Amino acid sequence: MKKIVILSDTHIPVRAKQLPDILLKACEEADLILHAGDWQTLDVYFELSAYAETIGVAGNVDPWEIIDRFGKKKILAVDDVKIGITHGDGTGKTTEQRALAAFTDDDVDLVIFGHSHIPVMKELNGVTLFNPGSPTDKRRQIQYSFGMLEIGETWKLEHIFFDKEE
Repeated sequence: MKKIVILSDTHIPVRAKQLPDILLKACEEADLILHAGDWQTLDVYFELSAYAETIGVAGNVDPWEIIDRFGKKKILAVDDVKIGITHGDGTGKTTEQRALAAFTDDDVDLVIFGHSHIPVMKELNGVTLFNPGSPTDKRRQIQYSFGMLEIGETWKLEHIFFDKEE
């Protein structure tokens, strides 16, 4: 069974000074970490990479060194699950529609995106759309969140919701 932590919109150090402990504990058990953009600093990448292989894309507020390192779209296969990652920013349409449209010509099972900070998990046309929300900037959401994907003979995807640490 592979454990994959999914996150987006960390916005460090603008929205938070550090990643929350609940997220870091999940990273300790992760085989892979996926980040859907708006890191804001490469320090987040280096911190996550200390736990597990970290793959991601750049978001709309990321500096050039993040855009240059990660690009705006990725497709990877983990066992039999084909995963597309994008941030979801742009003009026209909704964030979900832009994320799905980024992979129109690709045969993916799962599209991971961010940008809105709104946790989403739904299926459209046989593709699961997943926004993990944000572990550091919940905006108008009730709780902070990130995602967990477990891949074995089948795959299971869920949000991990939590309150701000004291």
